[in-house]
Amino acid sequence: MIDVCLLGTGGMMPLPYRWLTSLLVRYNGSSLLIDCGEGTQIAMKEKGWSFKPIDVICFTHYHADHISGLPGLLLTMGNAERTEPLTMIGPKGLERVVTALRTIAPELPFPIRFLEINGLEQTFALNGYRLKAFRVNHNVTCYGYTLELDRAGRFQADRAKEQNIPLAYWNRLQKGETIEAEGRIFTPDMVLGAPRKGIKLTYCTDTRPTKSIVENAAGSDLFICEGMYGEPGKEAKAREYKHMTFKEAAGLARDAAVKEMWLTHYSPSLVHPEDYMGDVKKIFPMASVCRDGRTKELDFEEE
Repeated sequence: MIDVCLLGTGGMMPLPYRWLTSLLVRYNGSSLLIDCGEGTQIAMKEKGWSFKPIDVICFTHYHADHISGLPGLLLTMGNAERTEPLTMIGPKGLERVVTALRTIAPELPFPIRFLEINGLEQTFALNGYRLKAFRVNHNVTCYGYTLELDRAGRFQADRAKEQNIPLAYWNRLQKGETIEAEGRIFTPDMVLGAPRKGIKLTYCTDTRPTKSIVENAAGSDLFICEGMYGEPGKEAKAREYKHMTFKEAAGLARDAAVKEMWLTHYSPSLVHPEDYMGDVKKIFPMASVCRDGRTKELDFEEE
């Protein structure tokens, strides 16, 4: 089970009623933050979620509305007496950009580990889940992210008995441990069935529609996608600035066969995005406009 909160839904600049787009994901006592624009701390305070469990911060790209809130967040985490290492993931130039921002946050009580994304795609194993970065199409190097939480197959006691595996090892094997004992090697695949459906979450913003989004979002339980423009007649502007319209995002959701799509990263001029959802829902009925702080619990499917 993971908790997902879209802290903000704005693009370009924070507004009194809309913070900049940022995503916070909680799983098993740790938290992952994707993007950290101006005002992200306030959005977290309004939601009531803690800063301290954040152990991974990812950046889609290095435009100010996605990273300028970082120095303040780091200082807040430091003031909370955090000493555990913090991992940061982002496009090439990550350490250089963060070091420049840290001119105003130079002393921290915790180390930072930098993981720069290489190539068109890269997968990271973190805290029990897999995080895959994939290149999208903006006017600077930009990545989307897919988080996947795997689910092992069911434990099959009959198979364990048939192979004379001691009862004392069953629980450890069920948890994925390999055991070497009694002159034998016992592996989880000896007692587990086929892997079951896990949880998949995809987040992308600041991009034109791309094949990489459809491929990586395929089958996601939740697809969070930018919708910079909802109004008719904004298609040329979306192409010029390499953003998306609501309807383009809906087309991606349909083609990727996701379960649900949340729109985000609205233009500051888009005051009432809900006014433009009629045609969007014709393309993908499970699309919805999000407001700051929207939260969802993603859990494994019942069998």
